[in-house]
Amino acid sequence: MATPADAADRSVVFRQYLDAVGLQGLASAEAAGLHTSEWYALSLITLEGSLTSGELASRTGLTTGATTRLIDRLERAGYACRAADPTDRRRVIVAPVPDALGRIEEAVGPARRHIAEIMARYTPEQQALLFDYFRHAAPAFRAATEEIRKTAAPRRSRTARAKGDG
Repeated sequence: MATPADAADRSVVFRQYLDAVGLQGLASAEAAGLHTSEWYALSLITLEGSLTSGELASRTGLTTGATTRLIDRLERAGYACRAADPTDRRRVIVAPVPDALGRIEEAVGPARRHIAEIMARYTPEQQALLFDYFRHAAPAFRAATEEIRKTAAPRRSRTARAKGDG
């Protein structure tokens, strides 16, 4: 049975893990010459193959104007390109530029190498358990992000009004 000390230790270990993952993401974005929002958007585009600008705005939590500027920056950096949606010319499709993704692979190479070394310590059954956790934890973190954004948005609005910005 876990003791309160065990729970506290687990909490510390988990926070250290999350901080390390976040820090690695920041370093990778920087190495690729991107801001963290651009890094995340590029990851989404790459995983999906392409997204509309509206889908990208929704998934990143950015306004449509901020998303347009983000896409501009990804295009200028050579990581993404825009195209008109063939079924609705009013919509913009954003796709990754495959030839540029090698720079991303270079940025994440050290993390992949170090994590592969750690994963090799585990049996196939243990690895399956870890990946089951990853599969279920990712949507849980996305849900938590949405909850945070919903509660933070009213606070940001109040802060902007108090400063005379809104």
